[in-house]
Amino acid sequence: AECLSEITDTAGPVDAKEELLDECESLWKQMEEYQSKLMSLGTETLPPSDTKLSLLMLQWKALTVECRHWQTKNPEIISTSPDVLLELGKEELQKAKSDLEMVLSAVRLKNRKLEEDLKREQQWYEEQKQMLDTLNEIEEEANTQVEQPSTKREFSDLENEILNLRIFRKELLSALGEFLDEHFPHPGKGENTKHKKSSAEPAVDLITLQEILESVMNKLITTPCEPYVTIDESFWPPYIELLLRYGIVVRHPQDPKRIRLQAFHQ
Repeated sequence: AECLSEITDTAGPVDAKEELLDECESLWKQMEEYQSKLMSLGTETLPPSDTKLSLLMLQWKALTVECRHWQTKNPEIISTSPDVLLELGKEELQKAKSDLEMVLSAVRLKNRKLEEDLKREQQWYEEQKQMLDTLNEIEEEANTQVEQPSTKREFSDLENEILNLRIFRKELLSALGEFLDEHFPHPGKGENTKHKKSSAEPAVDLITLQEILESVMNKLITTPCEPYVTIDESFWPPYIELLLRYGIVVRHPQDPKRIRLQAFHQ
């Protein structure tokens, strides 16, 4: 008798598995019977006048019967075997743990991105605040010294310096444009023009290297907190690789299709 009890104890998990499989097969047969009944309901002759409405009515009737069935039916336990319930509980806990780990990883990644955005916005806010304070100080000094002739002379000198800087900037940009036009012409011109005449025209007009530089510089000045420019089909890839190779622009750390001007002022 002791040997028989030991054999039944060791075979417990196997018997529990077989019992669970038998119960699943029984439930599957019941589902097949219900499915056959529903199919038999769907084989009725439908009036040709409104076939869609008739199908919807049949589906509504079937769902009503099934709803009433589940409302009157008491929940049944799949199995009363402790081994089966233990294994099912372990599987559910493992699945819940995996789902929660995925959610935790996604939340951490989102929090990290939000922290980076917050840090960048705070830096931009501090820069704007510092600039505003400086402008307020200049305005206060100008208001207190507006009556002094020396202040007028200083303003005149400052205006002349600003004018000279604007002239110098214009000359510098003009010289840069001439240099780029000479050494880095438009992608649609040059030696490849002869070969392109025989082929179809491109869907998007390519822009010059000067236009690429102007776009990244303007983006850095207008929105310093978000200085990245998206690369589209109008950007010629060889010019992009040239700017990246010589460190004039850098790619976004997470999006390779976005570039920005190198922060030479930092």
